[in-house]
Amino acid sequence: MRSYLDFEKSVAELEAKVEELRSLGSDGESISIADDITRLEDKAEQALKELYSTLTPWQKTQVARHPERPHYVNYLETLIDEFTPLAGDRLFADDNAIIGGMGRFRGQPVCVIGQEKGSTTASRLQHNFGMARPEGYRKAVRLMELADRFDVPVISFVDTAGAYPGIDAEQRGQAEAIARSTQAQLALGVANVALIIGEGGSGGAIAIATANKVLMMEHAIYSVISPEGAASILWRDPTKAQEAATNMKITAQDLLRLKVIDAIVPEPVGGAHRDPQAALTAAGDAIAKALKDLQGMSSKEIRAQRAKKFLEIGRNL
Repeated sequence: MRSYLDFEKSVAELEAKVEELRSLGSDGESISIADDITRLEDKAEQALKELYSTLTPWQKTQVARHPERPHYVNYLETLIDEFTPLAGDRLFADDNAIIGGMGRFRGQPVCVIGQEKGSTTASRLQHNFGMARPEGYRKAVRLMELADRFDVPVISFVDTAGAYPGIDAEQRGQAEAIARSTQAQLALGVANVALIIGEGGSGGAIAIATANKVLMMEHAIYSVISPEGAASILWRDPTKAQEAATNMKITAQDLLRLKVIDAIVPEPVGGAHRDPQAALTAAGDAIAKALKDLQGMSSKEIRAQRAKKFLEIGRNL
């Protein structure tokens, strides 16, 4: 059964009517209801198009957090062949919030790193809701160093509300681990592409998103802090999250205009959760194009392009 967001109530009602009519038809009703079903389906589709063409930043935040939205493991299973995971940071433990390893993307050897939130209660707990501890970022550094050594491009998939803020994480050097991961990416002599697939939250996202090409799904968000967190700090009122989301410029469209990201990956009408396969295919095509744009560049050119990209953010706007 499909899960609807609060602002999708009108679409939910129309699609419920469609299902009701289909149920009547399957029960052997003598009257023809095919025309009614088609009319309601067209009306629901049109309502969905209109709704998603004018989403507010807060509504996009809700879409980015949709429970049925494709997660990192879906991208991994669909886009990466012969994936071999690497576990542990060789210092403390293996962090399940970050999954990484070596594989092939459309025949090309690549290093893949990503944050997995989980899709069920058990998997969310297993992956700590995508909030990595220091060992997760140290594992990412291990992978990036390995990729650099063997001249393999790095692809990262970003989907986290932020790094885990627990006492145990702070005791093991959370801030330092995030900084080391960011530093390792900036120093990479191989091409790297980052795709924000859901939430890109704070330093926890930047730690694996400091790439030559930063791509973003159409209804994903990318911010220094969550809208709720910003509202709590600025107004001491988390109910002002909608206002915070608008002011923070967290949507793909805003961030492309501000040159924080390089391209937007289109999603199916109604969001990636409506047609996951179409969203995954579009993401694969965008990643392939980004890697092709970086092809043939030397290590020196790769580093210079990446440094120039981040140094120019905020200039000439």
